[in-house]
Amino acid sequence: MEERRGLESGPMPTSRRTFLEEVSFASLIAGFPLSAQATLARYAEKPPEPVYPKALRPGMTVALVAPSSPAWNPERNDVAVEVVESMGFKAKLFPHARDATNYLAGSDEHRAADVNAAFADSSVDAIFCLRGGYGASRILPLLDYETIRKNPKVFTGYSDITALLNAIHRLTGLVTFHGPIGGEMQSDYTLAAFKKVLTRADAAGRVAEPPPFKASEGHVDVENRIYKLAPGKGKGRLVGGNISVFSTLVGTPFEPELKGRILFLEEVGEEPYRIDRWLTQFLLTGKLSGLAGVALGKFHDCGPKDYKPSFAGMGTWTWQEVCQDRLGRLGVPVVANLVFGHVTDKATLPLGVMAELDGDAGTLTLLEPAVR
Repeated sequence: MEERRGLESGPMPTSRRTFLEEVSFASLIAGFPLSAQATLARYAEKPPEPVYPKALRPGMTVALVAPSSPAWNPERNDVAVEVVESMGFKAKLFPHARDATNYLAGSDEHRAADVNAAFADSSVDAIFCLRGGYGASRILPLLDYETIRKNPKVFTGYSDITALLNAIHRLTGLVTFHGPIGGEMQSDYTLAAFKKVLTRADAAGRVAEPPPFKASEGHVDVENRIYKLAPGKGKGRLVGGNISVFSTLVGTPFEPELKGRILFLEEVGEEPYRIDRWLTQFLLTGKLSGLAGVALGKFHDCGPKDYKPSFAGMGTWTWQEVCQDRLGRLGVPVVANLVFGHVTDKATLPLGVMAELDGDAGTLTLLEPAVR
């Protein structure tokens, strides 16, 4: 009895702890297709080593897929094709890209099939998503991660595509790209930032810096001010995306590894108290304690709403103040208002690439190539 009491009150034996972890993980994936269960069990044990796609070159073929919501109007898909072709690539619109089932771009099965087919297609060199919206997380169990791992390609998008970017990187090691969707290259800043990361097989250096601004008497840059919320320097591989979408991955088999990473986050159209809620959720998991740094992008339209101000009469914080309150005591650098997110000018950030965040200088620097 003494030996049994000692066992129960002392540290859990490794074999027992492992057993409980395996049971917990098995319960998470029990409802997934068998092929997905096998892949998840293989890759979820530990993060795989990074896999780098080929650099983009003129003449390559770009697949256009719609893993989330449909385009606002059919013409947007045609615009995306024309934009891709204007960049010197061949555009290949996949079969279900024009589908629409209410707020989804077709059924889960069809949207997943297009993504799987694009990775399996030997004629395709890169994959651009046509839109975010909602629905990417629904297809995570339906993706063929083994095929994705064996056919590394540039995969880019943002907003709801955050779910795919992180799940694919988590389970295959493929470097994915938080950047513009297919038809969003009209901004000179966005196009140059995209090419800087995806067409050069060398380290891109500083990214997400404010665009040039000509200061003059009485005129300073207000929109692109960098907020240094916590000092210091941190190095780690990038991971992150849209806060509200990223939060849906927490506690799932698709949750990205955070220890030693630089977490980048952005948001659009959310009030400060909601941002507080998501950041508090992340803190309560305990997983932010191992971060190397936090890079915050544009939080577009994230002030209190006119029709429903945050706790009217009680006052509210700005989104910057919320982020400083929730993240500023982690002991790592925190920089805000870097140029990425739901804005016209946006940087392209590669998930899985080594970077340095300097909280004193307010800079984010890529330390290695994102493509080969």
